[in-house]
Amino acid sequence: MDRKTVPNDILIPQVGQLLSEGREVEFRPKGVSMLPFIRPDRDNVVLKKRETVSVGDIVLADLGGKYVLHRVIREDGDRLTLMGDGNIKGTESCARKDILGTVVCIMKKGRKPVVPGKGKLWRTLLPFRRYILAFYKRVLM
Repeated sequence: MDRKTVPNDILIPQVGQLLSEGREVEFRPKGVSMLPFIRPDRDNVVLKKRETVSVGDIVLADLGGKYVLHRVIREDGDRLTLMGDGNIKGTESCARKDILGTVVCIMKKGRKPVVPGKGKLWRTLLPFRRYILAFYKRVLM
């Protein structure tokens, strides 16, 4: 199979269009912001447009031309706060209308597909993520 790398500013608007048409989209995310649950250049994610988004969902958001695949950690009316599972600080904020799709499945290489949970325990472990992620990157990756 041929592999092509397409810049996010070209790929993601197309993904958003397909999602808005009610289709499911599978792609391979880049970056380490969703470690240890989504590994770059190894795992694929399947996204779907959902009517509702809630705390714990992993979403693809358009932040004014910058696109992130992060978990919703807080809701405040129409505003959502996002943070990557692999991040130890820093958040993004967006409106619900900026959510292009929600991860409904993580395709792990060589394993059965995984339906993502809400990450409640992982979100609770935020003060300890630095140590857990350091161990993961050094020993398990």
